[in-house]
Amino acid sequence: MKKTIALALASLLTFFAATAQETYTVKVSSPNGAPSLALATLAEKNPQDYTYVAAETIAAEFANKKADFIIAPINAGAKLYKMGKSTYKLAAVVTWGNLYFASQKKNFRLKDIKKNDITLFGENTINASVALSVLEKNKIKPKTLQYLGSAANTQSLLLSDAKAIVLTAEPALTAARMKNQNITAYALNDLYKKASGFDGFAQAGLFVRAETIEQHPEAVEAFLAQAKESCAKCTSDLHAVAKAAVALQILPNTKIAEAAIPNCAIRFMSAAEAKKQVETTAQIDLQQYGGSIPADDFYYGEK
Repeated sequence: MKKTIALALASLLTFFAATAQETYTVKVSSPNGAPSLALATLAEKNPQDYTYVAAETIAAEFANKKADFIIAPINAGAKLYKMGKSTYKLAAVVTWGNLYFASQKKNFRLKDIKKNDITLFGENTINASVALSVLEKNKIKPKTLQYLGSAANTQSLLLSDAKAIVLTAEPALTAARMKNQNITAYALNDLYKKASGFDGFAQAGLFVRAETIEQHPEAVEAFLAQAKESCAKCTSDLHAVAKAAVALQILPNTKIAEAAIPNCAIRFMSAAEAKKQVETTAQIDLQQYGGSIPADDFYYGEK
C-alpha cells in the first residue's frame, strides 16, 4: 500500500514538473530592424512576450538579463561574453548579411567603385569591416572613403545625390527604390561568397540566457524549433511574414515588406553548425569580437 502511494506521489510530482516546464513562457528582446523579421510571425501571435529596443541599447539587454532570448549582432554578443558582461550563449545565426552597394548612376557597375568616392555607414563596426574586406579581396579599391552614421543616412544620400555610391542595407534600400527606380544595387554577399565560399556572413544571432538553459531546457529547445520555423517562413510564406512585420511596425507597409524581406538573408542555422562561419566572419576584424575568436563555450549545443 505504501509503495503504491509513493509511486502515485512520484507520478504526480513528475506531472506537475512537466506541466511547469511546458507552461514556461520565454521572453525575447530584439532591435526593431531587419533582424527582428526572423521572429516576426511568433511575435505577432504573442506581442506581450517581445520587447523591441534601439540597436544602440542592445548591450543593456544582455546586462539586465530579463530576456530569455536576445537577437543581436553576433560580434556584440561575443564581445560581451568574452568580457564577462553576459551569460548569453549563441543559439543560432538568423541573418547573414543585408548589405548592398547602390547608386543612381546610369549603368552603375561594381567596378565603378575603383575610380569613385564611396560612402559607407557605421565606421569601426563589423559591417564596415566586412564591406572593406570583400572589396579588397575582390580587388576593388575605392578612390576615397567616407562614413555616415547609419543605413538611413546613406539611404538619404543615395536619394539626394545622383552621383553617390553608397553602402546601404535592407529594408532601407527597398524604400529608396520605391522612390527612385533608377537605383541599381549589388549584394555584398555575392562578393563575400567569391572571397570566402560562404553564402553570407554571420551577422545577427539568437542568444539564449545561461540561466534559462539550466532551469528550462525543454522550453529552450521548443522555442528554438519555433524560431527555425519562423525563419523558414521568410521564404516559404512571405506574405505572412510581411503582414506580421507591418502589424509589429517593423516595416511601414506590405509592399515594402514583401520586396525587402527576401533580400535580408534570413536563415536559421544552429550555433554549433554555424561555428566555422562565425569564426570566418570574426577573423575579418577580431577587435569587433573582443580580440579573439569566441571560445567553444560561447556556442549553445557545442560539445
